[in-house]
Amino acid sequence: MHAAHPSTFRLLPVFAAAAVLAACAPAPIYKTGASAVVATPTQVATAPGNFAGSQVIWGGTVIGVSNQQARTEIRILAYPLDRSQRPRLKKNAEGRFTAVIPGFLDPMNYPPGSPVTVAGKLDGTTVGNVGQATYTYPLVNVASGSLHRWTPGEMSQGHPNISFGIGVGTWIH
Repeated sequence: MHAAHPSTFRLLPVFAAAAVLAACAPAPIYKTGASAVVATPTQVATAPGNFAGSQVIWGGTVIGVSNQQARTEIRILAYPLDRSQRPRLKKNAEGRFTAVIPGFLDPMNYPPGSPVTVAGKLDGTTVGNVGQATYTYPLVNVASGSLHRWTPGEMSQGHPNISFGIGVGTWIH
């Protein structure tokens, strides 16, 4: 009978921690269809005709909300998504886009900086301004139930909350 190698036992906590972290990450919230494309808003804005009618799942942070007659437009600064389709806010932004949602959404529920993910179909572009510069925003028609605002708890779920520190303290009596 062979005894277990001592290095195997040293690696056990590492494998256990990895399994726990993987189990804690939420599953993707939207399914990708056959017409889904993997392109950034910047890529779509430069050649919108190549992507017309394609499905996208994009996310980022809310820039602003504008209610129109029968729809709401949310301007979003796009970020790459993780496996759970949450915006990866520590990565570089990938452009801007406008999510078009039927009906009225209260802007107070989507304040600037809120992380969101949308699923929808590309439907051309619209031109707006970023400061003094003209900017082309891809339009994403978002179906009911395909807009998700992430809570702080959801954004941190599955990420380790570990910190290290060195400090000097005093005690007063």
